[in-house]
Amino acid sequence: MKWNTAYLSVGSNIGEAIDNCRSGIVSLALNGIELGSVSRFYLTEPMGYADQPWFINGVFQISTELEPVSLLKRLKQAERECGRVDTGIRFGPRVIDFDILLYADIVMDTAELILPHPRMHQRRFVLQPLCDIAPELAHPVLGISMRRLLDALPPDEQQCLPVRED
Repeated sequence: MKWNTAYLSVGSNIGEAIDNCRSGIVSLALNGIELGSVSRFYLTEPMGYADQPWFINGVFQISTELEPVSLLKRLKQAERECGRVDTGIRFGPRVIDFDILLYADIVMDTAELILPHPRMHQRRFVLQPLCDIAPELAHPVLGISMRRLLDALPPDEQQCLPVRED
């Protein structure tokens, strides 16, 4: 079986958000997924549903033998194990959230999964941490580096502040 590189995002805005993100990442590494680079964490303004606490967000690289849909199922299982419950509010508060941003150079659009993530190029809270670990990585559809995508975002669109970790 071939190992593939994927980039995942993690976010939380309930409880100890940084600890939730760290624990979630570690839980994946303990389940047959090899952890690579991890970005710093950012305090980010919510998008889509503003009446909630700000998020902690980060991005990390993995190597996996899982196919994309199997990886998605593993991420959803990990979210439940970390205490995530469905509140029914799209983009609402959550203990943990994982998204597959990129999986190798695969482009797919199914009912279960769209790759690359369909809104990643519009989200500072994804592009900023992704640029920490892979600024020259090219978007497989747009053919533009993550750094250029980040630089193209309006500067006042969404606040994304680095978290100082002691």
